Amino acid sequence: MSVAVIGAGAFGTALAVSLAGKGPVTLWGRDTGWTATRENPRLPGVSLPPALRVTDRLEQIAAETVLLALPAQVLGGFLAEHGGRFDRRNLVSCAKGIDLATLTGPSALIAAACPHATVAVLTGPSFAADIARGLPTALTLACADAGAAEALQRQLSTATLRLYRTTDVAGAELGGALKNIIAIAAGAAIGAGYGDSARASIVTRGFAEMLRLATALGARPETLPGLSGLGDLVLTCTSEQSRNFRYGLALGSRRPFAAGTTVEGAATARAVTQLAERLGIEMPISNLVAGLAEGRIAMEHALDFLLNRPLKEE
Repeated sequence: MSVAVIGAGAFGTALAVSLAGKGPVTLWGRDTGWTATRENPRLPGVSLPPALRVTDRLEQIAAETVLLALPAQVLGGFLAEHGGRFDRRNLVSCAKGIDLATLTGPSALIAAACPHATVAVLTGPSFAADIARGLPTALTLACADAGAAEALQRQLSTATLRLYRTTDVAGAELGGALKNIIAIAAGAAIGAGYGDSARASIVTRGFAEMLRLATALGARPETLPGLSGLGDLVLTCTSEQSRNFRYGLALGSRRPFAAGTTVEGAATARAVTQLAERLGIEMPISNLVAGLAEGRIAMEHALDFLLNRPLKEE
């Protein structure tokens, strides 16, 4: 089966570079003015291999398997305009977030726009630079169709990109989305000077929040401690390569953050507060992150927001 990647950001480009080591891959992006240099400015230092073709024309995407590496808040609009073009193919979501307009994950957006497609989710602890440079990376591939999951696992695994499959799409997808919120909170704690012990508490209690909401939305409990949940949580809460963690650092230290940088966790936190209220689930860290991102809660009051909660059993 042939492969294409929609979205020429750092992560989409990295996946395309890795997969091009197995055969021809087409990468689509809106802005492809950099192609003459064979180096995407969003992924500096990585040369595009000869097997990777870059285009800004969607009609040239004829692959049977298409990876959708678009931001979660952009995916819905893209599918509304172009989804019909990609129906009846294997569509693999690489987004990590919850759509604010529908309060659903990327797989639901894809299924609604492309009802005859095979929908899968690729997620887990990974940085674009690591994948592009061939550093060992393990990800989760989730697809409700076990047979399709096995075929996609074989197709999308490479010598350095190892995929573990599951049929728990909800669990894999929610793990990847919710960990971004906790990464912002962890970054804010470090940026504010609260220390590593505070970060450890946030990561631990944040994982409990992830598990509560994900299982309420249909995830299997055993999925969240895996790569797509705990694995990704640990990575993004401990590295400044994570945009969500860096955004939290900026919030905590009251410094400006790079304009135009996609921070999936900020929008996802807003979506989660609505979902949690609807379901009657307590999500204090997620509520805090939403408040910080929206300017409703000042950083100097953030610690009080968490420490003044009622004492209870763990």
